[in-house]
Amino acid sequence: MTDQATSITASSIVAGTDSDRADVAAATTAAAEAFGAYRATSPEERSAFLEAVAGEIEADKDAIIREAVRESGLPEGRITGEVGRTTGQLRMFAAVVRQGDHLGVRIDPAMPDRAPLPRADIRQRMVPLGPVAVFGASNFPLAFSTAGGDTASALAAGCPVVVKGHPAHPVTGTLVARAITRAVEKSGLPAGTFSFVLGGIETGQELVRDPRIAAVGFTGSRGGGHALVEAAAARQVPIPVYAEMSSINPVVVLPGALDGDVDALATAYVGSLTLGAGQFCTNPGLLFLPSGEQGDAFLRAAGTAIGAASGQPMLTPGIAEAYASGTASLSGTEGIRLVGQGTAAGEHAPAPAIWEAPAELLALDDSTVTDEVFGASGVVVRFDGVADLLPRLEDLEGQLTATVHATDADTQDAAALLPVLELKAGRILVNGWPTGVEVGHAMVHGGPFPATSDSRTTSVGSLAIERFQRPVAYQDVPAALLPLAVRDDNPWGLLRRIDGTLEP
Repeated sequence: MTDQATSITASSIVAGTDSDRADVAAATTAAAEAFGAYRATSPEERSAFLEAVAGEIEADKDAIIREAVRESGLPEGRITGEVGRTTGQLRMFAAVVRQGDHLGVRIDPAMPDRAPLPRADIRQRMVPLGPVAVFGASNFPLAFSTAGGDTASALAAGCPVVVKGHPAHPVTGTLVARAITRAVEKSGLPAGTFSFVLGGIETGQELVRDPRIAAVGFTGSRGGGHALVEAAAARQVPIPVYAEMSSINPVVVLPGALDGDVDALATAYVGSLTLGAGQFCTNPGLLFLPSGEQGDAFLRAAGTAIGAASGQPMLTPGIAEAYASGTASLSGTEGIRLVGQGTAAGEHAPAPAIWEAPAELLALDDSTVTDEVFGASGVVVRFDGVADLLPRLEDLEGQLTATVHATDADTQDAAALLPVLELKAGRILVNGWPTGVEVGHAMVHGGPFPATSDSRTTSVGSLAIERFQRPVAYQDVPAALLPLAVRDDNPWGLLRRIDGTLEP
């Protein structure tokens, strides 16, 4: 595929001779023109539209699944599950919108008799930012791409969306885009409510620099995220970029967890490490393991399990090459030893591997131990006790997840870890594995930099809507002029805040 852009809106498909800049400008202009009408939609209209998008995707799911399997190399079962996740999160956001939960209402009623000073009537709600640029991810052709969480949450917030499809699965992205545009048309919404462009790096940067774009959602590499953040910050009017970028998702195994079935625990670790060829942003790339005989037994079992594993096709040749480069750096670093390695299954299906590294390497500024290797590669570091472990955790960069394996006997040690892990990760797990992200209201898929560019946000779950909104307060505005959401007779029974208490 060339860097020639292709754009799709509800009214047209443009491909071929136009420049990238012209295609992007057409999409962003349409989005800006649609913004006023789309943000004025009622919660019922907007939620019905999100449900219509889910329905149109399901209507085309056979073709979408077929092309996604062909383009990504991922198995049909995985892609089928992604279709369900994509439509499920669209319907979840629809339910949030229908209930008015996206409006973020807070009301401080007037207190004219308060002494020494009366209080004005102040009412707050959230309003959409404007057109949002969404970048599709390579590793999730559906759930984090054209109609994925960023698109669904931006549309739920009331923002038109321009998606830059990922070049690893352009046909899949186009099919999903066509399903969305049918929903736009059937819902009677402006054509620019949704647009889709295909192109390379220049197309993406042009999209972020376009003055009509008000925010960006991105899932991908640290380098790609940095480039978008810099481009957005350099604009005459800077905009937020919500980028999910890099994470090695540390796992801590405490001694009590090794008192049980060590082989089963090691097998579960390898299963998480190799799931989907290790191409998950929550892959457990770094594991801390106690010194001693039980830790030795775990490491032997993990080496045996990884040795029995075969490589799986990676998403693109470029990703396979990056994996080969990352594992070569590990093998070429003095002090790091190979614990076990599986077998390659083709040129772009490299062998999974586990390495052991001395803890001293973690302290180096340019340590390969803490570099993310996107794929089925994990590093194990041994520790003598929690006092030895805590400084190692404190030195880590921000992460999407942190996991602790422990029993009741480890409660004191686990309690000492949590304050550190809270500052390092957006999601903390106990006795589980980080691969697999539930789409719900309480989920946080985010974390301190460089896991994301903004640690206050999540790209999964209903809280994701707030990324594409800002608060507005209305002080002493007459009832006839107030937006419905902050009026006393709002139809949702929204919570109001009165002197620090919440009442229905």
